[in-house]
Amino acid sequence: MISIEEAQRIILSQIGPLETEKVTVFHALNRITPQDYIAPWDIPAADNSAMDGFAFLFAGVQENRLRVCGFLPAGEVRDEPVPPGEAVRIMTGAPLPPGCDTVVPIEDVEEDGAFIVLRGKVKTGDHVRQHGEDITRGDVVVPAGSLLRPQEIGMLSAMGSTSLAVHRRARVAILATGDELLEPGSTPEPGKLINSNSYSLAAQVLDAGGDPILLGIARDTLEATCDKIRAGLNADFLVITGGVSVGDRDFVKAAIEELGGSVSFWKVNMKPGKPLAFATLQGKPIFALPGNPVAAMVSFELFVRPTLLKAMGHARVFRPVVRAELQEATANKGDRPHLVRGIVSQGNGSYLVSTTGNQSSGRLSSLILGNGLMKLAPESSYAAGDMVDVVLLDRNFEMTPQKD
Repeated sequence: MISIEEAQRIILSQIGPLETEKVTVFHALNRITPQDYIAPWDIPAADNSAMDGFAFLFAGVQENRLRVCGFLPAGEVRDEPVPPGEAVRIMTGAPLPPGCDTVVPIEDVEEDGAFIVLRGKVKTGDHVRQHGEDITRGDVVVPAGSLLRPQEIGMLSAMGSTSLAVHRRARVAILATGDELLEPGSTPEPGKLINSNSYSLAAQVLDAGGDPILLGIARDTLEATCDKIRAGLNADFLVITGGVSVGDRDFVKAAIEELGGSVSFWKVNMKPGKPLAFATLQGKPIFALPGNPVAAMVSFELFVRPTLLKAMGHARVFRPVVRAELQEATANKGDRPHLVRGIVSQGNGSYLVSTTGNQSSGRLSSLILGNGLMKLAPESSYAAGDMVDVVLLDRNFEMTPQKD
């Protein structure tokens, strides 16, 4: 067996970026751009009002009174200067006319016929968005390698982009193996199991930003397994669940070798997920994951997800790892590192973690109840209050400890 870290190193050393494509700005969300995006103009293009109010020259105010000499809605421009001591009613986003340097909101004035009276304290430059304060022409606004979040999409749209270059989504073929499997929607039968793994793995592919392709179920023969693997070679990656151990009907490893594939490793020093293989066939990476539901999902998190992210251009491919305080005594009596499903929370400015109970690799509810994976060393006991490393699985979990 090899370690988790060595398995990750072997896999990632063989993965390069997928080619790029042009997509509309809407379809670029959560993708990685391979190029710099440079500002073609200043934003804002001119000083403009941040409020609905009145624009004027601050130095021209006398006795807090100003004569109103016009109206400037958003989308229009006034070239005529505003004389000192006068003001223009202005809407949010309208460019400041010549002779103005300050805006007072409508609610901070009293209107007195053709005049306004300023209420409260006003400072030079109040409520004015300065020319180029957001970005300046020539700035590298979105560097190559950036994740395009909603804010990047908005900025690139403001820069005039209608389509964007991004790394292509990884196409991932997913194959389940086993005579005991039935597809969801089938009538349960004695000795049969519903094929949930294909769907949990497909959801993990989607969550990572890839496109899953369901190949269905390969029956427990070498020929059937080979046929399904061949069908999966049209994708960028192939993920197989089940049939990778040492049982009489575990044909995955033999099928890969029969088809001319090269197996880089088989078995990883971890629990759950020891029977795990990584191979290449016709230049396509193949992951052969365990058949137990939790083992399959945990193995995907540790090995497949980082691979897909690297292929799609991400610089950060691993989930965050934090130190957390155990809230209960626990132990790893086995001789392999144990990835224990945990419930992570925060308190007193630090991370806290407790187990989700029974850690059977067939108990999918142990993942549903939790949001992290605790790393417990082999043959080790832990007391409440001990610190352990935890992989955070919930993308919405607060990443920085907060003080109560």
